[in-house]
Amino acid sequence: MTTLLEARYRAVLRLLPAHYRREREEEMVETYLWGIDRETQDQSRPTLGEAASIAALALRTRFGVAGAPRPYALLGSSARLFALVAVLLQAASAVVDRVLELTQAFSRGATQRHLFQAEFTDHGLLAGAAAAAQWILPLLWTAAYFALLHDRRRLARICALLAALPTLQPLFAPLVSETAVPDPAFATAFALLAWLPALALCAAHHRDAPPARLPAGSPGLAYMASCVVMGASLVLLPAFPDPAWAPASCFVAGAVGWLLWRGRRTDRGMPGGALALAVLGLLLLAVRVTALYLWLGVHLPAEYVGGSLGQTAALAVLTATLAVVGRRDLAVR
Repeated sequence: MTTLLEARYRAVLRLLPAHYRREREEEMVETYLWGIDRETQDQSRPTLGEAASIAALALRTRFGVAGAPRPYALLGSSARLFALVAVLLQAASAVVDRVLELTQAFSRGATQRHLFQAEFTDHGLLAGAAAAAQWILPLLWTAAYFALLHDRRRLARICALLAALPTLQPLFAPLVSETAVPDPAFATAFALLAWLPALALCAAHHRDAPPARLPAGSPGLAYMASCVVMGASLVLLPAFPDPAWAPASCFVAGAVGWLLWRGRRTDRGMPGGALALAVLGLLLLAVRVTALYLWLGVHLPAEYVGGSLGQTAALAVLTATLAVVGRRDLAVR
Protein backbone atom coordinates (compact mmCIF):
# COMPACT_ATOMS: atom_id res chain seq x y z
CA MET A 1 0.00 0.00 0.00
CA THR A 2 1.30 3.42 -0.95
CA THR A 3 2.05 5.64 2.01
CA LEU A 4 1.40 9.37 2.13
CA LEU A 5 5.13 10.10 2.07
CA GLU A 6 5.63 7.99 -1.05
CA ALA A 7 2.72 9.78 -2.74
CA ARG A 8 4.29 13.12 -1.86
CA TYR A 9 7.65 12.09 -3.28
CA ARG A 10 6.00 10.93 -6.48
CA ALA A 11 4.15 14.24 -6.72
CA VAL A 12 7.42 16.16 -6.48
CA LEU A 13 9.06 13.82 -9.00
CA ARG A 14 6.42 14.84 -11.56
CA LEU A 15 8.60 17.90 -12.09
CA LEU A 16 10.96 15.62 -14.01
CA PRO A 17 10.41 14.89 -17.71
CA ALA A 18 8.39 11.78 -18.49
CA HIS A 19 11.30 9.95 -20.14
CA TYR A 20 13.47 10.47 -17.05
CA ARG A 21 10.72 9.31 -14.67
CA ARG A 22 10.19 6.13 -16.65
CA GLU A 23 13.82 5.19 -16.18
CA ARG A 24 14.57 6.44 -12.66
CA GLU A 25 11.39 7.12 -10.67
CA GLU A 26 11.16 3.79 -8.86
CA GLU A 27 14.85 3.83 -7.97
CA MET A 28 14.60 7.41 -6.68
CA VAL A 29 11.52 6.69 -4.57
CA GLU A 30 13.22 3.67 -3.00
CA THR A 31 16.28 5.79 -2.22
CA TYR A 32 14.23 8.53 -0.59
CA LEU A 33 12.20 6.06 1.50
CA TRP A 34 15.21 4.00 2.57
CA GLY A 35 15.60 3.85 6.32
CA ILE A 36 12.32 5.62 7.12
CA ASP A 37 9.99 3.62 9.37
CA ARG A 38 6.84 2.79 7.43
CA GLU A 39 4.67 3.63 10.47
CA THR A 40 5.93 7.23 10.44
CA GLN A 41 5.74 7.79 6.70
CA ASP A 42 2.21 9.18 6.85
CA GLN A 43 3.45 11.97 9.16
CA SER A 44 6.46 12.92 7.01
CA ARG A 45 6.99 14.91 3.86
CA PRO A 46 9.92 15.61 1.49
CA THR A 47 12.37 18.15 2.88
CA LEU A 48 12.88 21.52 1.26
CA GLY A 49 16.38 20.48 0.23
CA GLU A 50 15.09 17.33 -1.47
CA ALA A 51 12.42 19.30 -3.35
CA ALA A 52 15.01 21.87 -4.44
CA SER A 53 17.38 19.17 -5.69
CA ILE A 54 14.59 17.54 -7.69
CA ALA A 55 13.64 20.92 -9.19
CA ALA A 56 17.27 21.54 -10.16
CA LEU A 57 17.48 18.07 -11.71
CA ALA A 58 14.26 18.75 -13.64
CA LEU A 59 15.78 21.94 -15.03
CA ARG A 60 18.99 20.17 -16.07
CA THR A 61 17.18 17.29 -17.76
CA ARG A 62 14.89 19.65 -19.67
CA PHE A 63 17.88 21.60 -20.98
CA GLY A 64 19.48 18.49 -22.42
CA VAL A 65 21.79 15.91 -20.90
CA ALA A 66 23.56 12.96 -22.49
CA GLY A 67 21.01 10.61 -24.03
CA ALA A 68 18.08 13.04 -23.76
CA PRO A 69 15.31 12.84 -26.39
CA ARG A 70 15.72 15.13 -29.39
CA PRO A 71 13.28 17.89 -28.28
CA TYR A 72 15.14 18.33 -24.99
CA ALA A 73 18.52 18.17 -26.74
CA LEU A 74 17.43 20.89 -29.17
CA LEU A 75 16.03 23.03 -26.36
CA GLY A 76 19.26 22.74 -24.41
CA SER A 77 21.43 23.47 -27.44
CA SER A 78 19.31 26.52 -28.35
CA ALA A 79 19.32 27.89 -24.82
CA ARG A 80 23.08 27.47 -24.47
CA LEU A 81 23.82 29.17 -27.78
CA PHE A 82 21.34 31.96 -27.00
CA ALA A 83 23.04 32.60 -23.67
CA LEU A 84 26.54 32.55 -25.19
CA VAL A 85 25.78 34.89 -28.11
CA ALA A 86 23.74 37.27 -25.97
CA VAL A 87 26.51 37.46 -23.36
CA LEU A 88 29.00 38.18 -26.15
CA LEU A 89 26.75 40.98 -27.41
CA GLN A 90 26.42 42.47 -23.93
CA ALA A 91 30.18 42.19 -23.31
CA ALA A 92 31.16 43.97 -26.50
CA SER A 93 28.50 46.65 -26.02
CA ALA A 94 29.62 47.44 -22.46
CA VAL A 95 33.29 47.72 -23.43
CA VAL A 96 32.67 49.84 -26.53
CA ASP A 97 30.34 52.22 -24.68
CA ARG A 98 32.89 52.81 -21.91
CA VAL A 99 35.87 53.16 -24.24
CA LEU A 100 34.06 55.78 -26.30
CA GLU A 101 32.83 57.54 -23.17
CA LEU A 102 36.36 57.75 -21.75
CA THR A 103 37.75 58.85 -25.11
CA GLN A 104 35.20 61.65 -25.33
CA ALA A 105 35.71 62.70 -21.70
CA PHE A 106 39.50 62.94 -21.85
CA SER A 107 39.99 64.22 -25.39
CA ARG A 108 37.64 67.22 -25.45
CA GLY A 109 39.09 69.46 -22.79
CA ALA A 110 38.74 70.04 -19.07
CA THR A 111 35.01 70.83 -19.17
CA GLN A 112 34.08 67.47 -20.65
CA ARG A 113 36.42 65.69 -18.24
CA HIS A 114 34.85 67.48 -15.27
CA LEU A 115 31.34 66.50 -16.43
CA PHE A 116 32.39 62.85 -16.55
CA GLN A 117 34.01 62.95 -13.11
CA ALA A 118 31.07 64.85 -11.62
CA GLU A 119 28.84 61.82 -12.13
CA PHE A 120 30.87 60.02 -9.45
CA THR A 121 31.96 62.85 -7.14
CA ASP A 122 29.32 65.61 -7.01
CA HIS A 123 26.31 63.75 -5.59
CA GLY A 124 27.52 62.36 -2.28
CA LEU A 125 29.29 59.19 -1.29
CA LEU A 126 26.33 56.81 -1.64
CA ALA A 127 25.24 58.18 -5.00
CA GLY A 128 28.83 58.15 -6.21
CA ALA A 129 29.26 54.51 -5.21
CA ALA A 130 26.02 53.61 -6.99
CA ALA A 131 27.15 55.47 -10.13
CA ALA A 132 30.52 53.70 -10.02
CA ALA A 133 28.77 50.32 -9.72
CA GLN A 134 26.49 51.21 -12.65
CA TRP A 135 29.57 52.00 -14.72
CA ILE A 136 31.80 49.10 -13.67
CA LEU A 137 29.48 46.10 -13.25
CA PRO A 138 28.53 45.74 -16.96
CA LEU A 139 32.20 45.12 -17.72
CA LEU A 140 31.72 41.75 -16.02
CA TRP A 141 29.88 40.58 -19.14
CA THR A 142 33.33 40.16 -20.69
CA ALA A 143 34.49 38.08 -17.73
CA ALA A 144 31.34 35.96 -18.00
CA TYR A 145 31.89 35.37 -21.73
CA PHE A 146 35.49 34.20 -21.46
CA ALA A 147 34.84 32.25 -18.23
CA LEU A 148 32.04 30.35 -19.97
CA LEU A 149 34.16 29.48 -22.98
CA HIS A 150 36.95 28.30 -20.67
CA ASP A 151 34.45 26.05 -18.84
CA ARG A 152 34.49 28.11 -15.63
CA ARG A 153 30.72 27.90 -15.34
CA ARG A 154 30.31 28.99 -11.73
CA LEU A 155 32.40 32.11 -12.34
CA ALA A 156 30.46 32.81 -15.54
CA ARG A 157 27.13 32.64 -13.70
CA ILE A 158 28.27 34.99 -10.93
CA CYS A 159 29.71 37.51 -13.38
CA ALA A 160 26.62 37.48 -15.61
CA LEU A 161 24.21 38.01 -12.71
CA LEU A 162 26.31 40.87 -11.33
CA ALA A 163 26.65 42.44 -14.78
CA ALA A 164 22.87 42.40 -15.26
CA LEU A 165 22.14 44.16 -11.95
CA PRO A 166 22.44 47.76 -13.27
CA THR A 167 19.52 47.21 -15.64
CA LEU A 168 17.22 46.89 -12.62
CA GLN A 169 18.07 50.37 -11.34
CA PRO A 170 15.55 52.24 -13.55
CA LEU A 171 12.80 49.82 -12.50
CA PHE A 172 13.43 49.84 -8.73
CA ALA A 173 14.72 53.38 -8.21
CA PRO A 174 11.16 54.84 -7.99
CA LEU A 175 10.44 52.48 -5.08
CA VAL A 176 13.17 54.01 -2.89
CA SER A 177 13.35 57.56 -4.23
CA GLU A 178 11.39 60.14 -6.21
CA THR A 179 13.19 59.22 -9.42
CA ALA A 180 10.80 58.57 -12.28
CA VAL A 181 11.33 55.83 -14.86
CA PRO A 182 11.93 57.59 -18.22
CA ASP A 183 9.89 54.96 -20.03
CA PRO A 184 8.75 51.73 -18.35
CA ALA A 185 8.50 49.83 -21.65
CA PHE A 186 12.09 50.63 -22.66
CA ALA A 187 13.44 49.96 -19.16
CA THR A 188 11.66 46.59 -19.08
CA ALA A 189 12.83 45.56 -22.56
CA PHE A 190 16.40 46.59 -21.76
CA ALA A 191 16.32 44.63 -18.48
CA LEU A 192 14.98 41.54 -20.27
CA LEU A 193 17.83 41.79 -22.79
CA ALA A 194 20.25 41.41 -19.88
CA TRP A 195 18.41 39.08 -17.52
CA LEU A 196 17.11 36.46 -19.96
CA PRO A 197 20.66 35.63 -21.18
CA ALA A 198 21.96 35.64 -17.58
CA LEU A 199 19.23 33.25 -16.44
CA ALA A 200 19.62 31.10 -19.56
CA LEU A 201 23.34 30.86 -18.80
CA CYS A 202 22.57 29.69 -15.26
CA ALA A 203 19.93 27.17 -16.35
CA ALA A 204 21.29 25.75 -19.60
CA HIS A 205 25.04 25.69 -18.90
CA HIS A 206 24.63 23.27 -16.00
CA ARG A 207 27.22 20.77 -14.84
CA ASP A 208 25.95 18.01 -17.15
CA ALA A 209 25.89 20.22 -20.24
CA PRO A 210 28.60 19.99 -22.91
CA PRO A 211 31.28 22.70 -22.91
CA ALA A 212 30.28 26.02 -24.43
CA ARG A 213 31.54 26.69 -27.94
CA LEU A 214 30.91 29.17 -30.72
CA PRO A 215 29.48 27.94 -34.05
CA ALA A 216 32.52 29.36 -35.84
CA GLY A 217 35.69 31.28 -35.06
CA SER A 218 37.74 31.68 -31.89
CA PRO A 219 36.36 33.40 -28.75
CA GLY A 220 38.85 36.27 -28.96
CA LEU A 221 38.24 36.87 -32.66
CA ALA A 222 34.45 36.89 -32.19
CA TYR A 223 34.80 39.33 -29.28
CA MET A 224 37.08 41.70 -31.18
CA ALA A 225 34.89 41.56 -34.30
CA SER A 226 31.81 42.43 -32.23
CA CYS A 227 33.62 45.37 -30.64
CA VAL A 228 34.78 46.64 -34.05
CA VAL A 229 31.32 46.39 -35.60
CA MET A 230 29.68 48.15 -32.66
CA GLY A 231 32.32 50.87 -32.53
CA ALA A 232 32.05 51.48 -36.27
CA SER A 233 28.26 51.70 -36.06
CA LEU A 234 28.51 54.38 -33.37
CA VAL A 235 31.07 56.36 -35.35
CA LEU A 236 28.89 56.23 -38.46
CA LEU A 237 25.88 57.54 -36.52
CA PRO A 238 27.34 59.93 -33.93
CA ALA A 239 24.15 61.94 -33.49
CA PHE A 240 21.97 60.67 -30.63
CA PRO A 241 22.83 56.96 -30.73
CA ASP A 242 20.61 55.15 -28.23
CA PRO A 243 21.54 52.01 -26.24
CA ALA A 244 19.90 49.76 -28.83
CA TRP A 245 21.86 51.00 -31.85
CA ALA A 246 25.24 49.28 -31.47
CA PRO A 247 24.01 45.83 -30.24
CA ALA A 248 21.33 45.72 -32.94
CA SER A 249 23.87 46.68 -35.64
CA CYS A 250 26.19 43.91 -34.48
CA PHE A 251 23.35 41.39 -34.40
CA VAL A 252 22.23 42.26 -37.93
CA ALA A 253 25.78 41.82 -39.26
CA GLY A 254 26.31 38.61 -37.30
CA ALA A 255 22.96 37.06 -38.19
CA VAL A 256 23.42 37.75 -41.91
CA GLY A 257 26.90 36.25 -41.73
CA TRP A 258 25.61 33.20 -39.85
CA LEU A 259 22.83 32.59 -42.40
CA LEU A 260 25.33 32.80 -45.28
CA TRP A 261 27.77 30.52 -43.44
CA ARG A 262 25.00 28.04 -42.63
CA GLY A 263 23.80 27.99 -46.24
CA ARG A 264 27.20 26.75 -47.40
CA ARG A 265 27.35 23.87 -44.90
CA THR A 266 25.88 20.44 -45.46
CA ASP A 267 25.42 19.57 -41.76
CA ARG A 268 23.39 22.77 -40.99
CA GLY A 269 25.80 23.76 -38.23
CA MET A 270 24.99 23.78 -34.54
CA PRO A 271 21.53 22.34 -33.63
CA GLY A 272 19.09 25.02 -32.51
CA GLY A 273 21.25 27.89 -33.75
CA ALA A 274 18.50 29.57 -35.76
CA LEU A 275 16.03 29.35 -32.88
CA ALA A 276 18.57 30.86 -30.46
CA LEU A 277 19.29 33.79 -32.78
CA ALA A 278 15.57 34.32 -33.44
CA VAL A 279 14.90 34.73 -29.70
CA LEU A 280 17.82 37.16 -29.37
CA GLY A 281 16.60 39.07 -32.42
CA LEU A 282 13.13 39.35 -30.91
CA LEU A 283 14.57 40.80 -27.71
CA LEU A 284 16.65 43.32 -29.66
CA LEU A 285 13.63 44.23 -31.77
CA ALA A 286 11.66 44.98 -28.60
CA VAL A 287 14.48 47.22 -27.33
CA ARG A 288 14.76 48.91 -30.74
CA VAL A 289 11.02 49.67 -30.95
CA THR A 290 10.72 50.93 -27.38
CA ALA A 291 13.82 53.11 -27.87
CA LEU A 292 12.22 54.68 -30.94
CA TYR A 293 9.03 55.27 -28.97
CA LEU A 294 11.01 57.43 -26.52
CA TRP A 295 11.72 59.97 -29.28
CA LEU A 296 8.23 60.30 -30.76
CA GLY A 297 7.38 63.96 -31.22
CA VAL A 298 11.03 65.05 -30.88
CA HIS A 299 12.79 66.66 -33.83
CA LEU A 300 15.80 64.49 -34.60
CA PRO A 301 18.38 64.42 -37.41
CA ALA A 302 17.16 62.64 -40.50
CA GLU A 303 20.09 60.19 -40.43
CA TYR A 304 19.11 59.00 -36.96
CA VAL A 305 15.45 58.52 -37.83
CA GLY A 306 16.25 56.82 -41.13
CA GLY A 307 18.93 54.64 -39.60
CA SER A 308 16.73 53.57 -36.70
CA LEU A 309 13.78 52.75 -38.94
CA GLY A 310 16.04 50.82 -41.31
CA GLN A 311 17.55 48.92 -38.40
CA THR A 312 14.07 48.09 -37.09
CA ALA A 313 13.05 46.71 -40.49
CA ALA A 314 16.26 44.68 -40.77
CA LEU A 315 15.75 43.21 -37.28
CA ALA A 316 12.15 42.29 -38.09
CA VAL A 317 13.07 40.58 -41.38
CA LEU A 318 16.03 38.72 -39.89
CA THR A 319 14.09 37.58 -36.83
CA ALA A 320 11.27 36.26 -39.02
CA THR A 321 13.77 34.50 -41.31
CA LEU A 322 15.56 32.90 -38.38
CA ALA A 323 12.25 31.78 -36.91
CA VAL A 324 11.30 30.07 -40.18
CA VAL A 325 14.72 28.37 -40.40
CA GLY A 326 14.46 27.31 -36.76
CA ARG A 327 11.01 25.84 -37.34
CA ARG A 328 12.34 23.80 -40.24
CA ASP A 329 15.17 22.55 -38.08
CA LEU A 330 12.70 21.43 -35.43
CA ALA A 331 10.66 19.58 -38.04
CA VAL A 332 13.66 17.53 -39.20
CA ARG A 333 13.67 14.06 -37.64
